[in-house]
Amino acid sequence: MKHSPSRWVRGCALLVAVSLVASCGLPRVGPNKREIFAGSVQKEGDAFIVAVNDRVTRATAVVPALGFSESFRNAGVLGSDTIQPGDTLGLTIWENVDDGLLSGETSNSTLLEEVQVDGAGFIFVPYAGRLKASGNTPERVRQIITEKLKDQTPDPQVQVRRLAGDGSTVSLIGSIGGQGVYAIERPTRTLSAMLARAGGITIQPEIAQVKVMRGAQAETIWFQDLYRNPGYDIALRGGDRILVEEDTRAFTALGATGTQARVPFESQTLSAIEAIAQVGGLLATAADPTGVFVFRNEPAEIANQVLGRNDLIGAQRVVYVLDLTQPNGMFLARDFVIRDDDTLYVTEAPFTQWNKTIAALTGSLAAVGTVDTAATTLGVAGGG
Repeated sequence: MKHSPSRWVRGCALLVAVSLVASCGLPRVGPNKREIFAGSVQKEGDAFIVAVNDRVTRATAVVPALGFSESFRNAGVLGSDTIQPGDTLGLTIWENVDDGLLSGETSNSTLLEEVQVDGAGFIFVPYAGRLKASGNTPERVRQIITEKLKDQTPDPQVQVRRLAGDGSTVSLIGSIGGQGVYAIERPTRTLSAMLARAGGITIQPEIAQVKVMRGAQAETIWFQDLYRNPGYDIALRGGDRILVEEDTRAFTALGATGTQARVPFESQTLSAIEAIAQVGGLLATAADPTGVFVFRNEPAEIANQVLGRNDLIGAQRVVYVLDLTQPNGMFLARDFVIRDDDTLYVTEAPFTQWNKTIAALTGSLAAVGTVDTAATTLGVAGGG
């Protein structure tokens, strides 16, 4: 039996098309479930594959703990009249004689308009000498000056006024209404009051962090916790530096999701279901809801707890698996906490790959038809 050239060409082209699809593979967003599981420790890989359940959600529900230490929280509020280095004082001294030590012939009082407190906290008063002013109230400084002068002039009367409190200042920078250096005054002796004085924060309160740097110490708190817990509204100290900044945590979303990108956190805590929603959800035409994976380098203490072991040392590669089709799958995804630097990956459904295969073959068959038509035309033209 003799086969026509067109049928022979069609068969060869179809065989070539199927071979190309099978050998070269199809375009896809990443590994499938089978390939991820092939990298598990159980199959001589280097990652632990863990199905998420209630016990796992409890063991992994770790949120960064922010707050002030006791040394910050127990610091007392500075007295509004406490003198600090850099302050300016006004002094008036009355003497009970016509020709006193300090007063002139026409007046028995002496007005020292501005006396600067030096960097060491001292002031100089004529005939009283160099006196310690910082750390004292104006009343205490008045008593000290009186004691120094009473042996030199009868019954001196002294008045001390704190003219400016610029010696106790804090600096505010970052996402704040008015960055700058502010004096600690009676209304602004605590952190929340000083933030308000500077115009408040300019970022979303849910992701705002407030860092206070005092000497070599630096401690951070969530802005919202500052108002939820009055104990965190710490008293300020001269020289404090306050930085307001946005939360820097982020996760990476890949696979069959609405967005593939590095995504910043929008709240203090973020669940897997919230992370999926934040990137536009699962692609209805491509995603496999049984293959939602979270890739993470898990600290040894948590990895041991999750795996029921006690021999792991150092960070471990762990892949958490969420199956949203299970009866409690959505609840588990709602309770599973996403952490900084996690990778959220959603696999494609097998049907998606099947559609791609059919599309590739359909395109190949169309090419076969073109070749067949060309062969037939050549046959006719050649008289065959």
